[in-house]
Amino acid sequence: MEEKNKTFTYTYSAKEQEEIRNIRDKYAPPTKEEASMDQLRRLDKSATKRATAISLIIGIVSALLLGVGMCCTMLPGWEQYFIPGIAIGVIGIIGVIAAYPVYTRMVKRRRAKLAPEILRLADELMK
Repeated sequence: MEEKNKTFTYTYSAKEQEEIRNIRDKYAPPTKEEASMDQLRRLDKSATKRATAISLIIGIVSALLLGVGMCCTMLPGWEQYFIPGIAIGVIGIIGVIAAYPVYTRMVKRRRAKLAPEILRLADELMK
């Protein structure tokens, strides 16, 4: 019986190891520090999420109203809608102008509300 030369070969791939580590980290239970950091990130994002959605809705609806107002004043045969078209367009302009101040005010209020919790978590993580 002939014995074969048994050798061990090993190939290392840093990319594979990183991918394996990332997959493993998804399934491993989070440590207290990781859970606190995730909570901190979530709170920080939530400060702007709602304000962004509402200001986008205000801006888009206002831009559409501005467009309707422009159509009412410019289309031939729609002369009877000229004055209401101007009113609708002005409402649209006011809404477009108001979208950003609404955003900043909502973010400021939300950050003031979340500040104690965010500062507590940040201090906890920094120690």
